[in-house]
Amino acid sequence: MSDEMTTKEILKEKERLRQGERMPLYNPEALTKLKGELDRWKNTVVREQDRKNWEVTPHTISGSEIPRELLYTPLSNPDLDYMADLGCSGSEPFTRGIHANMYRGRTFTMRQISGAGSPEYVNKRIRMLLDHGATGTNWALDLATVQMFDSDEPEATGQVGTVGVPIDCVEDMEVICKDIPIDKVSASIITHYPRNTAIIFPMYLVLAERRGIPWDKLPGSVQNDFIMENLVRSASEYIPPKDDFRIQCDNIEFIRKNVPQWNYVTLNGYNLREWGTSGVTEMSVAVANAIEIIKELTRRGYDVDWVAERLAFFWSIGNDFFEEVARLRAVRRLWRRIIKYRFEAKKPRSTWMRCHVQTSGISLTREEPMNNVVRAAYQALAAILGGVQSLHVDSYDEAYCVPSEEASLLSLRTQQIMEAETAVTQVVDPLGGSFYVEALTNEIEKRILDEVDEIERMGGIVEVVTSGWLHNKVSQFIQREQKAIADGEIKVVGRNYFRDPDLKMPEVSVHEYDENVGKAMRDKLARLRQRRDNEKASNCLNALKEACKRGDNVMDYTLECARADCTEGEMRRAFVEAFGLWKSPIYV
Repeated sequence: MSDEMTTKEILKEKERLRQGERMPLYNPEALTKLKGELDRWKNTVVREQDRKNWEVTPHTISGSEIPRELLYTPLSNPDLDYMADLGCSGSEPFTRGIHANMYRGRTFTMRQISGAGSPEYVNKRIRMLLDHGATGTNWALDLATVQMFDSDEPEATGQVGTVGVPIDCVEDMEVICKDIPIDKVSASIITHYPRNTAIIFPMYLVLAERRGIPWDKLPGSVQNDFIMENLVRSASEYIPPKDDFRIQCDNIEFIRKNVPQWNYVTLNGYNLREWGTSGVTEMSVAVANAIEIIKELTRRGYDVDWVAERLAFFWSIGNDFFEEVARLRAVRRLWRRIIKYRFEAKKPRSTWMRCHVQTSGISLTREEPMNNVVRAAYQALAAILGGVQSLHVDSYDEAYCVPSEEASLLSLRTQQIMEAETAVTQVVDPLGGSFYVEALTNEIEKRILDEVDEIERMGGIVEVVTSGWLHNKVSQFIQREQKAIADGEIKVVGRNYFRDPDLKMPEVSVHEYDENVGKAMRDKLARLRQRRDNEKASNCLNALKEACKRGDNVMDYTLECARADCTEGEMRRAFVEAFGLWKSPIYV
């Protein structure tokens, strides 16, 4: 570890100086009286068995296993300072929400996955969802595109058009976005990795250029998270984490300068948690990554407010209802503390923890899949009560495949019913002030910061990936959780709890692989390479490789590659040739 103070140490020191300014809400005399009454109640009313088991630990999929008391009172959070710890919505510390009126002013963006198949099919699905009230688009990429292979490469065989849309070049962008006003409809392009972001997003920018749309009119987001590429991803080739982190920051620098309405990174806790971590680790890893991003961009000479105000997060919402609400409130408050006290940001907007969330895919079951409608609805409700900005509700058939049109529409209707029929959006932070929720929020915030501290003491987020420490942590969690499910410690209704002895797997309409999609994409690439200026394309790819070696911002060069109709696979190979390969450490 370096001599630099950790985030936890910095916060502790700066908040110690402000300790005298705190104004606890509860009267000490009243708390003393309450403690006596609570002890009397415990000893005379509560059963002995419940007194002995006053705290229990819930066991849920991807849960944080935080012990819970039988009953929460002001004694669970005796030092509560309303203004310092909760405040009002739209005001520091933003525990209760980043906007004063929250969903009364603007409801959460309803953003459903746009399906899988050819660019033509996905364009049709996007337009269907928009016609039925979706307020943003959400592009999943097919397996070949996720791994940065062209549709005509051997590695893409059997994967073109599976789980998402194939994108090889700008022409595919044009087809996906046909008749969609990209300057009006926010697009979430699930690029996952820094390299994929550096390759795919410039194709979107070239599409805008060809339509005559200025980049400063484009709303949307990319993921651009090196944790996704070097940890969560399963692939045949990796570049070193330090180089991938550098590309992540290059992308941020370019997008922040040139596409001001675009969220340049959506730190992807979601996929890490779905792969195998607790809700606390999901957030601690993303926050540690965000801290390193801001350190690097300020090292490059940029103001912290300029960097931080477009940063966003992507969280998974699981089954432990109150934990999920508390997690969102906790990380929102913690992020504000970090940006204000560690990085000394001046603008309140820079301290906002803005997030998109998706209900948990790993909690869905193939057994009795209609049960997944209930799971996803409760998870979505927790997200709304936690104050998210954007929401995707998983479809009941996603335990089998990408969602059918019918299932996707039902997920959209789930959001719309909550927004229009339940009145849950009419009051900001309705669970705020709950003795239980506030105590749980405090405990989760503490645990997230403790894990960030652990990461920083080992050298920071890049180092814990490079060394394999984070791989090992995830591997151990997966093994523990799978054993807990197998042993019935974690209950899953319909699978290991209340399982039907005569269970028959239902007939579900699944997305079938269509070889014609792959053929069409290969034919398109052949035509592209015949009509483009191949000498120009080759020069652009060589310039990209040299930029990687010199340390120039790579997106300046991938943009020129996109303009020259270079393909995704060609740019991937340029990165590999420049940086070399890295072997991911796998621990058992």
